[in-house]
Amino acid sequence: MQQLDLLAARLADHGVGPGGDTRGSHDPRQAALESHLDALRERLGDLERSGAAATAGADTRLQLARTLVGLDRGAEAWPLGRAAFNDFLAVDDFESAADACDVLFQAGQPDSICALGQGIWLAVTCPVDPELSIDLLRHVIDETPDDADGAAVAASTALFLADVRAQGKHRDDLMFFSTQTLGNVARRHSGVQTPEQFDRWMERLELKEPDKFLMRLRSVVEVLVRDDWWFDRDALRDRLPFAADQWS
Repeated sequence: MQQLDLLAARLADHGVGPGGDTRGSHDPRQAALESHLDALRERLGDLERSGAAATAGADTRLQLARTLVGLDRGAEAWPLGRAAFNDFLAVDDFESAADACDVLFQAGQPDSICALGQGIWLAVTCPVDPELSIDLLRHVIDETPDDADGAAVAASTALFLADVRAQGKHRDDLMFFSTQTLGNVARRHSGVQTPEQFDRWMERLELKEPDKFLMRLRSVVEVLVRDDWWFDRDALRDRLPFAADQWS
């Protein structure tokens, strides 16, 4: 588990801390984000005054959180994203809940690593858009040390989800992207250069069998979450029409 602990430590160093306040800048992109932020706040106020459904407010809170993250104001984004996550999960909108976890990770707060673990669990267990699932796994791929197996496990899972969940051209695009990512991970992990080396590397790390690499991904998620689960996983599984047997 030492390498997984190192992964958590690396993720902790990745932007975790209060977001900087850049409101004094004259950057046109920032000005546009500030204007969008004002419009979203006004919309949220209107929804709250009208007694709109919680999910309507959740969508706006998540957009607010995403905009604040874009402005490097992660500390302000966190409570909005966290509230949105709770509202989405309450109505079994698992995809939006996973999206909220992605925003919470990017907010760079003390519990952002935990949010990433929750999001990956939802993305693998629930019928979530494979592109969003791959985005969440990409955070692990990018931050895992070169000699650790976590990136290989995450990249193999991304390829697996693209294969079984996407369709048509979308599937082709995601499969191409995920295959390229897995090849890059193999090069940085073990200096893999040829198809024969790649095949042996896949065999050695047991990356051809979903029941094995998904179980290893579960260990990565457990390290990220550190037993601070925001929901009852067993109760959630019971509400699903299906779940990944290998993951359960």
